[in-house]
Amino acid sequence: MERFGTLSFGHYGPLGGGRILTARDSMLQAIELAVGMDELGVDGVYFRVHHFARQQASPMPLLAAIAARTSRIEMGTGVIDMRYENPLYLAEEAAAVDLMSDGRLALGVSRGSPESVVRGYETFGYTGSEDPRGADIARRHFELFLRAIEGEPLAERDANSPFGGGTGMQAIEPHSPGLRSRVWWGAGNRDTAEWAGRVGVNLMSSTLLTEADGTPFDLLQAQQIDAFRAAWREAGHAGTPRVSVSRSIFPITTAEDAMYFGGSQGGDQIGIIDGMRSTFGKTYAAEPDALVEQLLQDAAIRSADTLMLTIPSQLGVEFNLRVVESFAKYVAPSLGWKPNTVGPVEGYAI
Repeated sequence: MERFGTLSFGHYGPLGGGRILTARDSMLQAIELAVGMDELGVDGVYFRVHHFARQQASPMPLLAAIAARTSRIEMGTGVIDMRYENPLYLAEEAAAVDLMSDGRLALGVSRGSPESVVRGYETFGYTGSEDPRGADIARRHFELFLRAIEGEPLAERDANSPFGGGTGMQAIEPHSPGLRSRVWWGAGNRDTAEWAGRVGVNLMSSTLLTEADGTPFDLLQAQQIDAFRAAWREAGHAGTPRVSVSRSIFPITTAEDAMYFGGSQGGDQIGIIDGMRSTFGKTYAAEPDALVEQLLQDAAIRSADTLMLTIPSQLGVEFNLRVVESFAKYVAPSLGWKPNTVGPVEGYAI
């Protein structure tokens, strides 16, 4: 691990005791937290995307606002559900944010995580799937999205148009030349990780894996990363791909930390998600020295270049900024961390 950032689920709603965190509160706090993390040298701020839920559903305006308030931190998604997306409109939005941020967008996409509604993407107008979870729609949308951000001409020019006319085909605008190298696929198993390697996009290894054979979560994830890099190499892609993993990690440095997270640490968990037996990674919560020793034993954290810390966004900017600062100060340097002041993040050489 060389870099770290935060992965926010962006929940809002009732907090108990009559308190309510509104959607506006959630987004404004996300911006303020990103500004504080940029000043600390934290490398990235990433957001989960969920539709029909009290979470972030339309991340591009939020990322644009963060881009305007920060100068170095990478910003992105983990992940956008491609079943719900118009791929050409997403390509336009992503290119705009990438250009405004001077190439700091890390756009994580995938088929998406389990939903709170039944086939919600059909309500958005995307029908005709032959897969019960809509994976075929996600792949079709993603393929067109890649063609668009690569600058492929997709629409026939109108020779009679009063706005320039011409013949031949026209690509979408704006175009951000480097965006293709900053696209990630969120993979929940080895097959999708290998597919991402063959396609030539970066890998966001999921917070859960749809595999459960008794192998510890970190080893399953490390195997997934190895399969991804092998597929990338065999496909002959140039450059070095990025790889991220996410974890719930809480350095306990105050009595308040102990109150919230002192009993959180446990082992991997097995559960059923989307009808599939899946493995969930454990939570790490300990004093910094113990935390360093535990994380150095995590095979996937050792293998990935970027670690995303899942944060309890409902606890507010001040609390989360202190959690992030404690990790940056007491834990991350021992794992190989490099702050955002040293330049852009690069993947490990294959």
